[in-house]
Amino acid sequence: MNVGSYSDLLYRRRWSPFLPDFRLGLQNLVLHKLRTLLTMLGMIFGVAAVVAMLSIGAGAQQKVMAFIEQLGVRNLIVEAREPHNWQEMQKVRKLSQGLSFQDLRVIQANIDGIVACTPRKRFVPSKLIPKPQRDMPEVYGVNPSYQPISSLHIVSGRFFDNDENDRAALVCVLGEGAKSNLFGYQEAVGEYVKINEQWYRVIGVAGPQISSQTELAGISAQDRNNLIYIPLYAAIFRLEDIMSWLKDEIDGIYLQLAQTVDSVSIAEVVRGILNASHRNAGDFSVIVPAELLAEQKRTQRIFDMVMVAIASISLLVGGIGIMNIMLASILERTREIGLRRAVGARQRDIIRQFLIEAVLISFVGGLLGIVFGVGMSRLIAWMAGWSTIVTAGSILLAFLVSVSVGLIFGIYPAVKAARLDPVEAIRYE
Repeated sequence: MNVGSYSDLLYRRRWSPFLPDFRLGLQNLVLHKLRTLLTMLGMIFGVAAVVAMLSIGAGAQQKVMAFIEQLGVRNLIVEAREPHNWQEMQKVRKLSQGLSFQDLRVIQANIDGIVACTPRKRFVPSKLIPKPQRDMPEVYGVNPSYQPISSLHIVSGRFFDNDENDRAALVCVLGEGAKSNLFGYQEAVGEYVKINEQWYRVIGVAGPQISSQTELAGISAQDRNNLIYIPLYAAIFRLEDIMSWLKDEIDGIYLQLAQTVDSVSIAEVVRGILNASHRNAGDFSVIVPAELLAEQKRTQRIFDMVMVAIASISLLVGGIGIMNIMLASILERTREIGLRRAVGARQRDIIRQFLIEAVLISFVGGLLGIVFGVGMSRLIAWMAGWSTIVTAGSILLAFLVSVSVGLIFGIYPAVKAARLDPVEAIRYE
């Protein structure tokens, strides 16, 4: 006998006892279709809940992660906290004049590793032509370096350059949302937009950006596509409104750091510099996207564990249902068990038979639960407008847990069946 034939023989001997038990278990489950289906329901709903809840969590988390990554993991962002009312403004202004160009110059002079930087001046126009079809776009006055710092992709035309910024040129770049808001499907490059009393020529259109629906670590919720970008000096010298003395000189600073520096430690230095010049007025916040990204990943892991724990309650109920039905099945099949033992079946043969039936229930229930869970996540995404992502990891986790539950909860009934006295089992009515 060659090695291949011997290996095939060993393989058949190893798996041959399982095949009759598998066929017998399948026959018993098909014989009681309704009872089998009702037993599976706990597994189906449990697996579906795990898949659906993890898909909702993964979808929401991926959107937040993408937003943070869009901010730039090598960037630091300083945001001004402007006063909400007159009393608060008076209190803050006694200590600090707000975020300014001087702050940016001090930061540049004291911190090494800054690759690029830009101040930001933000406005909401009082009037705009063409008239917006939806919400009024915000105007960002920035330097040309804002484009690489924020990874702003230009899909049509170009971004303004340093010469246009120095001349306070009347040019602008529209965000994707602002373009559709003002011009609809019409080509925007080459057209003009009147912001307050100044006409700006559109020289470019930016690609879509991810927006946060809620405030995140000091970054206000806003539609980052409904923006109009103009040269910084054009914003300061041409759009300054009559209430500008109430506001900070600039309301944001973007810093892009070299790969060799630690953004978290640099952020502490920036906070120290600004706290000293602002006399601890608390009128600014320093956002570190790299730190936010790490924190969000930790939150994701905790969220996944909590969701799986909650959804696993349904699987636990399903496991109890399997144990209950298997115990009932022992009473119905006591004579069958006795006859099998009488003709030579060993205890492990009986245990194997009942375990196979329990695992079959959880296996089929797990498959149906995965289909149901994927369908639920798609339905939730369609009805609620949420982003859902069904990952291979969530499907594998739910399926393995369901099969494990069937195996664990099938052990006790299987052992109880194997320990029946053959003589008493044959005489059982």
